[in-house]
Amino acid sequence: MPWMLVALAGLCAAAVRIRILGVPLERDEGEYAYAGQLMLQGIPPYKLVYSMKFPGIDAAYAAIMAVFGQTVVGIHLGLLLINAATIVLIFLLGRRLFTPAAGVAASAAYALLSIGQGIFGAQAHATHFVALAAMGGTMLLLRAIDTRRLSTLLGSGILFGVAVLMKQHGVLFVSFGVWYLAWHNLAQLRHGWRSSMKDLAVFLCGVSVPLALTVIALWWAGVLGKFWFWTFTYAHAYAQEVPFITGFSLFRLTFPGVVGPNLPIWIIALAGLVLIRRKNEDRIVAIFVTGFLVFSFLALCPGLFFREHYFVLILPVVALLAGAAVGIALKKWPHATLLTYGVFIAALLFSVVRQEKYLFQMSPEEISRATYGPNPFTEAVQIGNYIQTHAAPGSSIAILGSEPEIPFYAHRRSATGYIYMYGLMESQPYALTMQKEFIREVEMSQPEYVLMVTCSMSWLRQLNSRPEIFDWWAAYQPQHYKQLVGLADIISQDHTEYRWGEDSGSYRVQSPSAVLVYKRTDR
Repeated sequence: MPWMLVALAGLCAAAVRIRILGVPLERDEGEYAYAGQLMLQGIPPYKLVYSMKFPGIDAAYAAIMAVFGQTVVGIHLGLLLINAATIVLIFLLGRRLFTPAAGVAASAAYALLSIGQGIFGAQAHATHFVALAAMGGTMLLLRAIDTRRLSTLLGSGILFGVAVLMKQHGVLFVSFGVWYLAWHNLAQLRHGWRSSMKDLAVFLCGVSVPLALTVIALWWAGVLGKFWFWTFTYAHAYAQEVPFITGFSLFRLTFPGVVGPNLPIWIIALAGLVLIRRKNEDRIVAIFVTGFLVFSFLALCPGLFFREHYFVLILPVVALLAGAAVGIALKKWPHATLLTYGVFIAALLFSVVRQEKYLFQMSPEEISRATYGPNPFTEAVQIGNYIQTHAAPGSSIAILGSEPEIPFYAHRRSATGYIYMYGLMESQPYALTMQKEFIREVEMSQPEYVLMVTCSMSWLRQLNSRPEIFDWWAAYQPQHYKQLVGLADIISQDHTEYRWGEDSGSYRVQSPSAVLVYKRTDR
């Protein structure tokens, strides 16, 4: 019976996801898809794509696209499977820690929480992949503690290492594993110092395996220097951009939207946190779940950006706590079984009703626009198709803007590794060097098409941003890219004006969010 209910929760989530498989890629997805596309062509990460993120997510996208195809639908089918596997793992963990009923409730809660619009659940963000690897590592960690098998402990560490490869935030889950393993071995006085140190060494050895193999592969491909600069040197500067007070404000701004439709589930999770800490509950389980909650929250915090999809990292423990509340209530107050189930089901239904349009009515394009506003994610599909049709095979394109999804759709390589303009606009010490390198790479590549994106979110220009790239384009475009061959003008929430060929030359852009497509004219 429990497995049937878990399957039902998974099928309901899958049904919704299948309906919205075609939601256009946003920027992060575009980056991973483009990098994965290059990997399938034999191009290693960091050679033609500069990114501060670890390459595990690029490899995961490449694997998904190798199976399901290099399409939006294929990528989101991969997300569907990743999500389904995480739902199963949460059930298994909830059942192990509490009761089968708690596991079922936890899996149902996660199925609903992880697809929510408030955390951009329709998109295949790296945090979903981190959650899967971390949950798998956690399950193996508990099994290793019970069985004392070093091979299982090694496997746990490997999965936690994979979580780090998917996104650096995963290192906080590694920290959780180290903390809990050390606490359990020493605080329970079951093993001596020597045995505990051996366990930690094996666990950390497992964590290092995927990381070490990645470093070796990048060294072999000749991109280790770029990897180090982008993922450590620049990433460190990037993480210093947001002061604490600003980060706190960002959290206060984002958190209500994340919780919003799911407020009753979060309240039940809070009740679960209280119930597991009662004196007559399992002390080890209480400490485990509390520690998991603390480290899951810390995983949101690097950089203090608190972006909506980061909150995917805390959803597993929220779901587990909601499940714990159900399981403990059923055990403590068996006479109120119907009430317990009724309250939990009502919480799920509240979330579904609050998101009714998003879950059951809105088209993929409407979801993209409602979630991301006037960002050109829907428009990128048509623009990419135009370039794929008109650009010569093997030609390159350059984008003045942060829209890596366009090279993916167009099946054309970017003329520069700078697929984001954000770093060029920041106040960090490498910004001017990045602008100059961008300019140099574009001039050397002489791309057939250059796209200018006017949407402010594609630049995030600051008051102290260096203007050199804009000055360069103002002089360079009239000399080499006089011909405007296409544009997408995002006039309103539900209307974008497209112009192609000669029609684009006489059109006057009406909105601040547009994409202009120029063709090189001096060849």
